[in-house]
Amino acid sequence: MAEGEMLKLSVEEYSRLQGYMLLVDPESEAYKAMKVRYIELKVILTASGVNLTELDRIKE
Repeated sequence: MAEGEMLKLSVEEYSRLQGYMLLVDPESEAYKAMKVRYIELKVILTASGVNLTELDRIKE
């Protein structure tokens, strides 16, 4: 998979995941599980040079 395609998929997953996280109680087990993936994606995208300022709706 090309790097551009990988970045596109990661940005899409990051955005979709945040939408799900905003729908559930932050104290729930589902939120805690999603937060692990959220952090992983945030690290991957930041390391790839993606500016998350506009994309990050969770602000944690």
